[in-house]
Amino acid sequence: MNGNRLPYANYLSLPLLALLTLVLLFGSSHLFKGWSYDLTDNRIHTLSDGTLKIVQSIRKPVTLELYYSDTAARDLPQFRVYSRRVRELLESISEKSKGKVIFRQINPEPYSEAEDAAAASGLQGVPIGNSGENLYFGLVGTSGTGKKALMPFIDPGKEAFLEYDLAKLLSSLNKDKPPVLAVLSSLLTGPSVNALTGQQSLGWVIDRKLAESYEIRRLQPDAGAIDGDVDVLMLIHPKNIPEPTLYAIDQYVLRGGHLLVFVDPDAESDSTSVVSTDGAPATSSSDLGPMFKAWGLEYDPRMVVLDSQNALQVGEANEVPQYHLEVLGLSKDYFNNKDVVTADLEKLNFSSAGSISATEQSPLKLEALVQSSTSSQLVDARLVKAAENSPESLRKNFKPSGEAYVLAARFTGKLNSAFAEKSAPDQIMKSVKPAQIIIVTDSDLLADRMWVVEQNILGSPVFDDIANNGDFVINLVDNLAGDPNLISLRTRTVSSRPFERIEKIQRSAELRYHDKQNQLQSDLDNVNRQVTDIQGNDSANIAVLTAVQKAEVAKYQKQKTEIRNELRQVQRQLNKDIVNLIGRLKLINILLMPGLVVLIAFAAGFRRMLQRRAMAQV
Repeated sequence: MNGNRLPYANYLSLPLLALLTLVLLFGSSHLFKGWSYDLTDNRIHTLSDGTLKIVQSIRKPVTLELYYSDTAARDLPQFRVYSRRVRELLESISEKSKGKVIFRQINPEPYSEAEDAAAASGLQGVPIGNSGENLYFGLVGTSGTGKKALMPFIDPGKEAFLEYDLAKLLSSLNKDKPPVLAVLSSLLTGPSVNALTGQQSLGWVIDRKLAESYEIRRLQPDAGAIDGDVDVLMLIHPKNIPEPTLYAIDQYVLRGGHLLVFVDPDAESDSTSVVSTDGAPATSSSDLGPMFKAWGLEYDPRMVVLDSQNALQVGEANEVPQYHLEVLGLSKDYFNNKDVVTADLEKLNFSSAGSISATEQSPLKLEALVQSSTSSQLVDARLVKAAENSPESLRKNFKPSGEAYVLAARFTGKLNSAFAEKSAPDQIMKSVKPAQIIIVTDSDLLADRMWVVEQNILGSPVFDDIANNGDFVINLVDNLAGDPNLISLRTRTVSSRPFERIEKIQRSAELRYHDKQNQLQSDLDNVNRQVTDIQGNDSANIAVLTAVQKAEVAKYQKQKTEIRNELRQVQRQLNKDIVNLIGRLKLINILLMPGLVVLIAFAAGFRRMLQRRAMAQV
C-alpha cells in the first residue's frame, strides 16, 4: 500500500512547488513592498542624507508631476531607461516624505489636454523625427501655497546632477520668500547715476540676473553689522575694508553665514586706480588680509597668474589680435567636474586673476573649483598693469613653473574668530557650525565685457553670452543660498562607468602634447621677435639680415622637426599603452572569470565524487 502511494505524492509535489513559487512571486510585491538594499557603487539608488533632511523639513504638501511622453520615446532607449531612474527616485522621495510629497506621472499624448498642460506649465517639448510629435520629459512642482518650480527638460546627460536638482526644487518650494543676498562692493555693479552727466546706469548684467531671484541688500563699505536674515554675503573687490566691517564679516561667518568673496590682485574694472609715487601704474588690488591670515589661507594681492595654455587673443577691430597671458579662457578641463557649481560649465573668462591656497595648519578644507594649467607663472601685478598695451613683454619673460594655481575654491570647516583679542560683548569666538566659504581670485569676470556681447534689436538691448561667467556666479550664489543640506550634495555616480585608467593615460599624453605645443609656440615667438629686433636695429645690411633671418628660421625648423618626432613617439606610446590595457581587460573578461567559474564547478564536482565514494565504502 505504502509503495503504491509514493508515486502519487511525487506527482503532486511538482504542481504544489509551482503553486508555491507563484504565490511567492506575486505575494512578495506586497509583502516586501518598500524593502530594498542598494548594492551599487556609491549607492546611487539611495537618497543622500542632505536630500532626506530637505524632504523631512517640508512643512506643507508638495505635488510633483512628471510629464514623460512614453509613446514619443518608444524608439529612444536612453530616455526609456533614464525615465525609470527618475521615476524611482521621485517615488523614493514621496515615500520618505510620509505623505508630504505627492508624486504623479503623466503621459502627454499628442493633441491631448495633458500635452496642453505641459506646454502651459513651461515645459520644453523636443520634436522627434518628422512625425510632428514632441517629447516631453520635465517636472512641475507645486507647493501648498500655489508656488511653482520647474525642471523644463530632464537631460539624461546630466544624470550626475539629478538628485541635486530635485532637492533644490523641493527646497525652493519650501520657502515663502526669496533669499536675501547682501552685497558689499567697491565696484559700481548695481544701478547708479553719473554725478556729472546725470545719466542712469542699470548696472552690470550679472547684478540684474541675481536681482531676478534674490532680494539684494546693498551694504555700505563701513557696515558695522550683517543682519541675521542674510542668506549669502557677497564681497566684490573688498578694497580697504575698515576693521569694524571686517569684524562684522567675521561674526557673520562664525554664526553660520555663507560667504562668497571676489578678491583681485589687479581689478581692471576699478576706476579709482591711481598712479603710485614713483610714477609707475599702480595695481588696484583687494584682500581680506587679517581674516585670510587667521583662516590659514595664502593669497598674495600683488601676484597675478599668467597661463600660456589658456591665454586669449585680445585686440580691437583695427588691430592684430595678440595673446594676453593674463586674460584666460578656461575650458571645462580646468573645472571641478564633481562640484555642482562648475561641472556643467563649458568656458570661463578670467582677467588678471590671483592664486589662493590653504596652509597645512588651516582649519579649512580646500576644494578647488577652477584651476590654471601647469603652463602657468605668478608675476608681479605691476608688470601686468604696465604690459596692458604691450602683451609681448609678458611673453618674452614668461617661464612656466609647472604648477597649476587655484583660481576659485570652496572652503569648509570650523573657525576661530580672527579678532580674538577684541573681546566685544556677545562676541562669537568659534564657529557655531562649519563655515561655508567660496573665494574667487578675480572680480573682472563679473564685468559685462568678459562674458556678454550687447546687441540692439528693435531699440532694445539684447545680451548674448560668450562665456559661462554669469552661470558660474549664479550657481555659486544658488548653492550657498539654498538649503544648507544642498551644499553638502555633490554629483552622484552615473550609470555608465568609464575606463578611468584609459582616460588617465589619454589625459597624461595629451598634457605632454600640449606642453610641447606650448613650447613650440614660445620658440616661434622668440624667433619672430629676434628677427624683428635685428631688422629694426640696422636696416642697411639687408643681405646680412636676410642671412641671419634664414639661419634663425632654419634653426627653428630643425627644432620643430625634432619636437614633431617626439610628439609622434608620444602618440604611438599612447596607442600602445591603450591597446595593451584593453588586451589585459579582454583577457580578464573572456578567460579569467569564466575560468574561475569552471574551476569552482570542477572543485565542487570532485568533492561530491569523493563524498559518494566514501558513502559507497560505508
